Amino acid sequence: MSKNIEEILQSTDWEIEPVNLYKPISYALESGGKRLRPMLMRMACELFEKNGSIVENAAVAVEIFHNFTLLHDDIMDNSPVRRNRPTVHKKWNTNTAILSGDAMMIKSYEFLQKVPQKYWTKIFPLFTQTALQVCEGQQLDMDFETADNISLAQYFEMIRLKTAVLLACSLKIGAILADADDKDADLLYDFGIALGIAFQLKDDYLDTFGDAKTLGKPIGGDILNKKKTFLLLSAIKHSADDINNLLQITIGSRFINDSKKITVITNIFKKLDIPKICEEELEKYYSLAINYLDNISVEEKNKTELKNLMQKLHIRNY
Repeated sequence: MSKNIEEILQSTDWEIEPVNLYKPISYALESGGKRLRPMLMRMACELFEKNGSIVENAAVAVEIFHNFTLLHDDIMDNSPVRRNRPTVHKKWNTNTAILSGDAMMIKSYEFLQKVPQKYWTKIFPLFTQTALQVCEGQQLDMDFETADNISLAQYFEMIRLKTAVLLACSLKIGAILADADDKDADLLYDFGIALGIAFQLKDDYLDTFGDAKTLGKPIGGDILNKKKTFLLLSAIKHSADDINNLLQITIGSRFINDSKKITVITNIFKKLDIPKICEEELEKYYSLAINYLDNISVEEKNKTELKNLMQKLHIRNY
């Protein structure tokens, strides 16, 4: 990520009144994270040989928006920890986290309007559509927790909306600011969708099979929150009736403690070879992403940075 983007995030004056609105925003942003969306936006811009500094304000807008969604997501999932620190609603309270999140959404538009005005007609509709799609994806994710018979197709549509569209939006904004033609900008958007789906599949995997210290949050949250992840839906699809019944009973039980519940479900996943199935699906979407990237009309050497990032995301453990 551009150092200048980090500097903008940290140099913005959050020490203003009312303190209990702005201090949680500063707290959320200073905890770091991957800064993946700003990074992708810069890489997209430089893919077309334009100086990446032009994306700085748009990149900050997307990063603030992303962190706003995390504040609200943590409330909905009742998550106590993010990035090895208490979540905002735990450190302050739920009302504060809601209102600070709302303010972050507004601040994201404040930064977005700093991009050159000639790009507004393309960037603002794209960003607004994406913001609404993220909300739609989050609602589907919550709906799925209490729904039966969710299909893998429904799951993929949910993660496309909840996760992938914001990565795709970041890439396409970078292309727009680089004055790329519409066909290349659309290919880069499609690349982002495939990359985003692969990214969420890896998140699903790490939530169960990752390391809590490395991830910065407890393992097994998706299981305890009854999330219809790729792992769970694949286990339901590939299990015999007895194992399927055990899955459903364990997930829904109020009498099995959290640690035991995570252990039982994780062992079922292993028995059904779900980690391997997940890896095969990851490979499918990474291959699809590469195909979109290969069709973008720039020199191959310009694509090296994006391909290297894909490899890092593929093997990541956080």
